Amino acid sequence: MFTGIVEELGKVERITRGGNQQRIFIQCKKILEDIHLGDSIAVNGVCLTVVEHSTRGFSADVMNETFSRSSLGTLTSGSVVDLERAMAANGRFGGHIVSGHIDGIGTIKSIHQDGNAVWFEITAEPKILDGIVEKGSITIDGISLTVAAVSKNSFKVSIIPHTLKETVLGHKKIGDRVNLENDIVGKYIKQFIERENTCNDSRLKELLMI
Repeated sequence: MFTGIVEELGKVERITRGGNQQRIFIQCKKILEDIHLGDSIAVNGVCLTVVEHSTRGFSADVMNETFSRSSLGTLTSGSVVDLERAMAANGRFGGHIVSGHIDGIGTIKSIHQDGNAVWFEITAEPKILDGIVEKGSITIDGISLTVAAVSKNSFKVSIIPHTLKETVLGHKKIGDRVNLENDIVGKYIKQFIERENTCNDSRLKELLMI
């Protein structure tokens, strides 16, 4: 489990492609202070497993499915990425519950300055927007953020200077794709309600057939 509080900006050194999976090597520093084989690291919000590490960075295997269903497929040598280690049991819960399993990809529609903040408008598919509520939580490229506004085709977040400086959002431009993960609590509630409604519909149909 992660919290959406980015620990460090890493840099992609190389991506080795072939077969049904790729291996990505990411340069970093802080993440290496406590890293072990098999550890989970969120890379732009996608949970990856450490398969190798050195004094310069770590490697992780990435399946073709992950590349095709996330913005990791757009990464190249030199790309900057958000990094977060899995939350320690005694760690501070600074963001919200993040699984590292993204729900889909959004596209940055607009970026504009508003005083000391910067507004990002992001378009997304209806299935993702249905799970977003104003003042609720959303994870963008592994960053825990508060939703400022939601419309039929997009949502907005307001970013403070510190977040722009410490995360990959400071490197983004209009048209870039980002990984999105809806609030996991909201997803469970939505699923429970849908199941209950399905059960109620089935019971009603049975009663009407009696």
